[in-house]
Amino acid sequence: MEANLPEPGYSLELSSPVPIGYPRATLKFPLGEISLQEKEDEEEEKQKRTLSVNGILKRQVMNGVCTALYTDEELRLRYAYKDDALSFIPSISLPSNAASFAFKRRFSPSDKLSYWYNFDSNMWSAVYKRTYGKDYKLKAGYDSDVRLGWASLWVGDEAGKVKTTPMKMKVQFMLQVPQDDIKSSVLMFRVKKRWDI
Repeated sequence: MEANLPEPGYSLELSSPVPIGYPRATLKFPLGEISLQEKEDEEEEKQKRTLSVNGILKRQVMNGVCTALYTDEELRLRYAYKDDALSFIPSISLPSNAASFAFKRRFSPSDKLSYWYNFDSNMWSAVYKRTYGKDYKLKAGYDSDVRLGWASLWVGDEAGKVKTTPMKMKVQFMLQVPQDDIKSSVLMFRVKKRWDI
């Protein structure tokens, strides 16, 4: 059930899962929304009901969007700046103080580099993407979490539908190279084909 409040952009929503669950109340307003819901604490020996508060706020700051997301007693602050050539997205979670940032740079309409770094774990990943026309895409990257380098070639529009590609087919070739054991490298391929009867 949803009711629009007199102020423009404000509404109150009441919902409940069927057949079992606790009701949830959500207040929506132009900058975000806040939800209240009763839940049972399963960690306690005697199941105890607590009030769960979740919310999200978004606001334009300079040339980007600042977002505050509160859920499960964790606050995540995120700022996203984006223009035609550059994206920069730092974020931090409280109270854990886990911080990370993502960086994307478009060198040309067909070349893009993406980089992500987590300050808490020192894990990072990087991906370079180059497109050749609409039907060919080359990707190469490295993920320090799994210590794996990889390269991928798509023949056919990766994000498009199979029926719109030449011969109504998409093919992906991928090479994975573990940093600790290059001899166990793997070459894989995947084919999507459509037949119209």
